[in-house]
Amino acid sequence: MFCMVAVPAALTLHRVRVVPAAVPLLPQPSPYGYTVSLLLFIIPVLVIAFWFLPSEEVKFSRHAFWWTIVLLFPLGALLDFFFAQYFFVFPNAGATLGIGAPALGHSVPVEEYIFYFTGFLAVLLLYIWFDEYWLAAYSVPATAESRITFDRLLHVHPWSLAIAVVLIAAGIAYKKLFSVDPAGLPGYFLFLVLVALLPSGLLLPSARPFINWRALSLTMFLMLLVSLMWEVTLALPYGWWGFQNGQIIGLHVTAWSGLPIEEVFLWVAVTYATVIVYEIVKRWKASGRPLWHAFCGHATGSAAHQ
Repeated sequence: MFCMVAVPAALTLHRVRVVPAAVPLLPQPSPYGYTVSLLLFIIPVLVIAFWFLPSEEVKFSRHAFWWTIVLLFPLGALLDFFFAQYFFVFPNAGATLGIGAPALGHSVPVEEYIFYFTGFLAVLLLYIWFDEYWLAAYSVPATAESRITFDRLLHVHPWSLAIAVVLIAAGIAYKKLFSVDPAGLPGYFLFLVLVALLPSGLLLPSARPFINWRALSLTMFLMLLVSLMWEVTLALPYGWWGFQNGQIIGLHVTAWSGLPIEEVFLWVAVTYATVIVYEIVKRWKASGRPLWHAFCGHATGSAAHQ
């Protein structure tokens, strides 16, 4: 289904040869635009968490939910804290509240950290809403014996690791051979590949039988729709943020204000990785086993006496 849309879209976008004209930043074209745009994530979070789920009495693992957020939000926060000075630029200060948040080298807009937190919340709540309600017929029940019966959760998925290696090699090769700025490595792309595919490389075999793939697909398409409006239509043309050429592959979507191809990868990967982590944590919490024993394996009490 994804390829059905992605292939013709890519072929069409490839025909565009001229980047749209940049929007002048004076006079201010989008006052507090970045700040207000966070409602794209905040409102769905509030509606699903405090209306949809309670009104339909949807039951889900709150422990697994918050563990997933606790594990994933720091990855986004660390991206900005350690690497924003190398990866990003924020040319339109007037689109934010003007409040700087801590980061190495220089501060970043506080909206960045709010986005990472509410973004992960929105992705996960959408998946839970579809998984437990709209597409519940395709969900493995939380009480299913198969969820808690396992030797260990850590299982290497060779294909995911192979894809990561191929993507990294291809990204470096493209930057060196075709980019207008071939110096150095595409650090932003390398970070995204590792963060997106590492959970898959270590956890997918244990998560795959329990992922509601229809719910994941619908969540992914909704996040793609939001990203197209948020980043392509608003953020890049109006200078809410941008990217440093030295840290990206150098492959851009011309029609989308020169959007780095890394961002398209990010739109897809964030939902994929979030769902894998959630389903794994859900299995762990349902099993009642200690963290190390659940992930690395340990004989159960009954097995130890046999």
